[in-house]
Amino acid sequence: MKNNNRLSFVFGMITGSLILSCTAFAAAAGIVANPTTSPIYVDGERVQMETYNIGGFNFFKLRDMAQAVDFGVYWDNNSGIVQIDTMTGYKADNTVNADSSINLADTGEQYVPKAGDSIRCEDGTNYTITDVSRWDANAFAAGSLGVLPSAACDWSQFPKLELPDATVRHFVSGDSDYLIVRNLYETRRMQYTLYNAVGSNSETWENGHLKLSSKGNPLCRIALTIPDSKLDSAQSFWPWRAEELTRVFESMPVGSFSVEAWDMYKDGMFLRTEYYVYAI
Repeated sequence: MKNNNRLSFVFGMITGSLILSCTAFAAAAGIVANPTTSPIYVDGERVQMETYNIGGFNFFKLRDMAQAVDFGVYWDNNSGIVQIDTMTGYKADNTVNADSSINLADTGEQYVPKAGDSIRCEDGTNYTITDVSRWDANAFAAGSLGVLPSAACDWSQFPKLELPDATVRHFVSGDSDYLIVRNLYETRRMQYTLYNAVGSNSETWENGHLKLSSKGNPLCRIALTIPDSKLDSAQSFWPWRAEELTRVFESMPVGSFSVEAWDMYKDGMFLRTEYYVYAI
């Protein structure tokens, strides 16, 4: 990940881009938005992005700025808001192939499946989703999850974690056709839930600071993938219940916690989102 020390400078421009959405807003408000040709440099390296002059100020597309400076930006479909995440780096959106199949992105943005979606799998095949009637009834059975958890402690003290790559696995067993998709959005929910749990536990947090070992490492370590060899030993639950994850954490706060969330499909039908945690 690039150095994010420039974020304090960037957020002024980000705020403007959120409020004015460049040309669309300008046209509606009768404001003239002119493309500008001023060169843009990030850490001494020239970058290409669309820039607009509105009322004497330069405005950028939020996603272009996120890519240039390397921070996460997500459309939260569940709440209808934009999220800026300095805990992760920038990753591109879903892309569409020539046959209209979708390559799921590594962004961590929420993907809401729709009947008719054709998902490109790692084995090169396409998997068509035909039934999402269980989405609300199973993935969010306890009610709408809302936005991701907000910081209840200073998250900047945690080591930077990169989201894993999107994983789309397709396999056939017996007469059934299965798809399992790594749900990066819900993996982030698990990550942030653990951050707040660490911040509220005296064994891992003291006087506003993350407790460190004699070698300077956090006493509680978090990873966003579980080794395949350890999956059989991981605890799993569904639907989402924060207390299930915090219960595992509270049982041994000083330790390592690996988390993952996966969407499960069978014969085109969405079944559920499963949550996994492996603790040692």
